[in-house]
Amino acid sequence: MELKAGDRLHSAVSDTEVIVIKTTGGNVTLTCGGLPLVPAGENGARGQIQPGQEGEVLLGKRYVDEEDTLELLCTKPGLGALAVDGRPLGLKSAKPLPSSD
Repeated sequence: MELKAGDRLHSAVSDTEVIVIKTTGGNVTLTCGGLPLVPAGENGARGQIQPGQEGEVLLGKRYVDEEDTLELLCTKPGLGALAVDGRPLGLKSAKPLPSSD
């Protein structure tokens, strides 16, 4: 799937919904619970969370890949781990504030 910033996607295994915040473009396979995410408004076939793809997506949290080339924002929480091309996405950590010595 060709992603662009602003795309809204939903899971085929849970209530999870995300918005693409940042992407470098190109074709990627974005999954939740092991099944591909579906563009908002489209009805995909419902499925079960695949073994090894258990997890939870948290409301308002940002998820990024290891290279920090893809960033998603969760707009509706649900079950299933997020992944891109089979690589898991992790929670984006907050930037440390400068000290105020």
